[in-house]
Amino acid sequence: MFKSLYSKLAVILAILFSLVGLSLVFVALFSTDLYQQEINQKLNVKLAEQIAKEKLLIQDQNVNNKALKEVFSMLMVVNPSLEIYLLDTSGQILAFSAPLGKVKRQTVNIQTIKELLDPKAKLPIMGDDPRDPKRKKIFSVARIPEKGQLQGYLYIILGGESYDSVVQKLKGSYILTLSTWIIVASLLFALITGLLLFAVLTGRLKELTKMMEAFKAGEKRDEIKFSFQRFQNSDDEISRLGITFKQMAEQIEEQMEQLIQADTMRRDLIANISHDLRTPLATLQGYIETMLLKKNKLSENEQGLYLKVAINHCEHLNQLVNRLLELAKLESYEIQVTQEPFNLSELVHDVLQKFELKAEEKKIKLIPDFKAQLPFVTADIGLIERVFDNLIENALRFTPDNGNITISMSSGGNEIKVCISDSGCGIPKEALPSIFDRFFQLDKSREIKTGHSGLGLAITKKILELHQSNIKVESEIGSGTSFSFSMKTQA
Repeated sequence: MFKSLYSKLAVILAILFSLVGLSLVFVALFSTDLYQQEINQKLNVKLAEQIAKEKLLIQDQNVNNKALKEVFSMLMVVNPSLEIYLLDTSGQILAFSAPLGKVKRQTVNIQTIKELLDPKAKLPIMGDDPRDPKRKKIFSVARIPEKGQLQGYLYIILGGESYDSVVQKLKGSYILTLSTWIIVASLLFALITGLLLFAVLTGRLKELTKMMEAFKAGEKRDEIKFSFQRFQNSDDEISRLGITFKQMAEQIEEQMEQLIQADTMRRDLIANISHDLRTPLATLQGYIETMLLKKNKLSENEQGLYLKVAINHCEHLNQLVNRLLELAKLESYEIQVTQEPFNLSELVHDVLQKFELKAEEKKIKLIPDFKAQLPFVTADIGLIERVFDNLIENALRFTPDNGNITISMSSGGNEIKVCISDSGCGIPKEALPSIFDRFFQLDKSREIKTGHSGLGLAITKKILELHQSNIKVESEIGSGTSFSFSMKTQA
């Protein structure tokens, strides 16, 4: 029944308002009664003094019964709620204006009498009620005589039994009843207003809860009818929660899309690896089985040829496995990039020397187009060497005989721009966005012949990304291809 936040808040608010209402009614009744007593005592505080001046109530330490009787008769006519007591100096009751059996006390606390006689006394001050051993009431008191030797006190209870009955009637009066109902009505109005305000404040929270439940059920963020405009117009905790959930939902959806893409890439990778490993393994198995079946029929030259083909396929498999491991390490950031300054022109010369023989076999010219004195760059020299190896090897693979491969470098600002271009067959425009993908190959028939695994450019791109650099490609069919990137110079 009270599962929602709104219902819990409503119950708590109702309980609080009930407690506040009861407290207000109690305080109103108590303060009204206290206020009446204070006013009554202030108005009649000098009453006993005035009577004591006019009548000689104690004469020669004896009670003047005649004068006392006159006072009793006069006050009964003027105000029947007054109760008069004649006390001695210790508070002992000597005479009183009450029927026999009504007075329950023999003495009155003299200390409260002295407090009221103090000119600095703060009213109301309660004194003992002779008719009730446990009750205290407001009173008026005077010394007898007022001046000279003290013989006793005139002690007047300002709210006697008749006064109590009148007060009880007042408490049940129309005015007090009306006031009580006004308080109750005000509290009910405040309660209803508070509940409406709570409904408005928790409305966004309910909407956000429905959004989360729908998102949990699998609905996409764009498919859920949910307006974040209500959350952007405020800066309270609920609005921040709504905006945070929106950002979190966007993040989760992006991560889910990335996971789906990663799963698709994983499937493609497994398929490509299976294909790339199956072809050389099948060929290798075929040649070895042929040698076993025809070992007595094959000449030495034929056996050597078969072994050479088998070794070529083994080398291709070894190269493929090594490149797969290298790419896996680069993508998992297992390879630590060691930044150090070095001369890029010297590194390129060293790389070109490695490919001179292979270039001479195909009568391809390797043309270095850069100055010997270039600024030092800061990078991992081993990984950058791998970049040049892959790009030059790729250019040699697809450049026909008597072609050219140019490596140009130029410095500008705080970087060196590198461009490796060839006069090869070129790449179709529709294939350019895919050439850096793993296992991408334009010509599958040349795979075994060239030893091309389709991983070189993917490795190159990853290495340059680790150096905060991007590789670009431009190509035209029949005119060649150019790969370019930039390296940061030493600071």
